[in-house]
Amino acid sequence: MNIVIIWKGRDNLPIFSKHEIALIMIDEILSVRAMSKVELNHVADYFLQADKLFLEGMGVDTNKLPEKNEWLNMLSIEFDKKMEDKKSFFVIWLLNNDPIGHSNINKIIFGEEAFMHLHLWQSDKRNKGFGIDLIKKSLPLYFENFKLKELYCEPYAFNSAPNKTLQKIGFDFIKQYETTPGWINTYQTVNRWRMSYEKYKMLEL
Repeated sequence: MNIVIIWKGRDNLPIFSKHEIALIMIDEILSVRAMSKVELNHVADYFLQADKLFLEGMGVDTNKLPEKNEWLNMLSIEFDKKMEDKKSFFVIWLLNNDPIGHSNINKIIFGEEAFMHLHLWQSDKRNKGFGIDLIKKSLPLYFENFKLKELYCEPYAFNSAPNKTLQKIGFDFIKQYETTPGWINTYQTVNRWRMSYEKYKMLEL
């Protein structure tokens, strides 16, 4: 736990008593960075070890999940491609420097658009408000590295958490429709959300 002194003195203290030192206790530091190749193991383990009901609740067809070695091989091949040639890209989400989740984009058209996915791995880290900050910290890695004009996200329509988070950040709701959004997903109802480059630049990140 870090301690940051934000005020010290006698005068003009609107909240704290005179002669006191005002302190903020910082114990939750969120950060995001590009995922390393070895950290791709976390992605495979997250899906292959997660509770089946949890996966089904976000629209995953568990019968489509590959074996770990097969999955890592696919991810590694994509990881080694040049940025302009990638069809997927992963970032890792950290709390106090410990991995707690990941985000990725796929269906990348360099210089145009991509589709974003969001995953907090541990149940005790969900519904705590981390998602907003983590997504905001992820956006520059997507927009700037891939020169995107549009970033889309299509969560399962009846999974309320990601839909509410995207709305709070400022993504625009486009439509609700039925599709199979990814190669490990079921046919399902999704909500399409969009963030334009212009709107991204106006966000307070």
